[in-house]
Amino acid sequence: MKKIICIFLVSIGLTITVNAGTVANQRTFRISKNLSIFNSLFRELDLFYVDTLNYDKVMKTTIDAMLAKLDPYTVYMPEDETDDLKFMTTGEYAGIGSMIMKKDNDIVVSEPYEGMPAQRNDLRAGDIILEVDGKNISKLSVSEVSTMLKGVPNTFIKLKIKRYGVKSPIEKVFLREKIQVNPVGYSGKVAEKVGYVLLNEFTDRAAIELRSAVNEMIKQHQIESLVLDLRNNGGGLIDEAVKIVGYFVPKGTDVVTTKGKNNEADRTYKTPLEPVFPNLKLVILTNRSSASASEILSGAIQDLDRGIIVGERTFGKGLVQNVRPVGYGGHLKVTTAKYYIPSGRCIQALDYTHRNEDGSVGRVPDSLTSEFKTKNGRKVRDGGGIVPDSLIIDERKMNIAYYIFVQNLYFDFATMYFQQHPKVELPANFVLSDDDFKEFSKYLLEKKFNYTSQTEKYFNELLETAKYEGLDSIAKNEFSALKEKLVPNIARSIQENKSDIVELLSLEIIKRYYYQKGEIQYSLRTDKDLKIAINFLMSDSKYLKKLTPLHDKSASLK
Repeated sequence: MKKIICIFLVSIGLTITVNAGTVANQRTFRISKNLSIFNSLFRELDLFYVDTLNYDKVMKTTIDAMLAKLDPYTVYMPEDETDDLKFMTTGEYAGIGSMIMKKDNDIVVSEPYEGMPAQRNDLRAGDIILEVDGKNISKLSVSEVSTMLKGVPNTFIKLKIKRYGVKSPIEKVFLREKIQVNPVGYSGKVAEKVGYVLLNEFTDRAAIELRSAVNEMIKQHQIESLVLDLRNNGGGLIDEAVKIVGYFVPKGTDVVTTKGKNNEADRTYKTPLEPVFPNLKLVILTNRSSASASEILSGAIQDLDRGIIVGERTFGKGLVQNVRPVGYGGHLKVTTAKYYIPSGRCIQALDYTHRNEDGSVGRVPDSLTSEFKTKNGRKVRDGGGIVPDSLIIDERKMNIAYYIFVQNLYFDFATMYFQQHPKVELPANFVLSDDDFKEFSKYLLEKKFNYTSQTEKYFNELLETAKYEGLDSIAKNEFSALKEKLVPNIARSIQENKSDIVELLSLEIIKRYYYQKGEIQYSLRTDKDLKIAINFLMSDSKYLKKLTPLHDKSASLK
């Protein structure tokens, strides 16, 4: 009997082995078959297509189209994009330290970084770049000009620029430097014993720069609470997020687990060191653009009941990417796993593996999400980003202030304003005067500023459909009355939306004098999310209540 059982088990083992081998052979055959077809197709195109092929461009287009069917984060980066890869992970590049943009047909300096070669050599926002090292750049793209501005550290570069209010072109010579963009955009005291840090990205110095900023505030202002701003932070390196969580929780705490098809992708990240800020009360600010590593950090802090999350629901990117070399200097940034935060939940919001017939992807419905619990037993859910403990809905409307912004008119007016006003008040005290607002209103009218709202576009489409179906004459009076209300009255709309316009214009003006830090300082004055965060941190009872399950009334702040 034992012999029969043994033979039976061996037979099963052989069957499994044969089946596994068959599947592997089929997979290998299908890969070889499709590569052979592609190789033949490419050769046929090269031999018989009517025009000469740009091989690199055709191949890049082919690869991009293939990867686009997977998810937005799996991308191919050829050798000429290696600098972009380095900048994503380190925040470092060699150049003059300035952002540029396309405006009309010109390449324009949009923001020089404070303390960098561009700013030190008086390159200003609004300057139009005419030439780089004697080459006319009028027909080049932003990326092409950006490549020209970058280069080897300690090499010279010459720019010819056109400046508002100056008749003749200006020539400037810069020495390229290694530009290290600090991931901490701003830090400072925002209330009694409350510090604030804006973290823009998770590059390889994110954790150490944040630690330095918080230590400095503890030393200077004796802060006991911290607001960590992750709004608009699209993420970066997982390790940096784990290190930052480790500043606030015990050594060896599980922060995030990655799980993929390949066992190599399975890993649990634990906090590496003893906490350096174990007693700091913590509030994290998030919005719909907080993604990836931002969600690991905020989600772990929420799951571990170590702090309060305030703001909007986060983006919902629970996918992990690795960068792999693929030859000839190129790299593949490939999605290898999903990540799971301490409660066990995955926060991926979109399902890229099951696309709709039109190729679009859907958000995970709330009805299909699962409930999990934090360390203290508070209820949280998966499948759609991090839902803050204090959820804030952005009630701002897409009014005239937005359309002024997209037409770069705040930018243009600020360029003129800077030439006419040698200095302005500090960001903490700056107030746009009524006379300045009147000047801006006059400027908009002189520029014949106009726009078509989304509502008006839909109305025009409706009217065209009504004409096609012969219904326009039946509802002629109603259509006329509705159009009267929808077509904007520019002068009236400017006055009705004065507060929004003043805020955006003030930010652009402040940036000309005090750069990015000044812009942040000014915006914090009226930041509603920040005020809510401070309110929690200034009250032990309110802070503790948010971290306690509804049924538990016995907890006390330690």
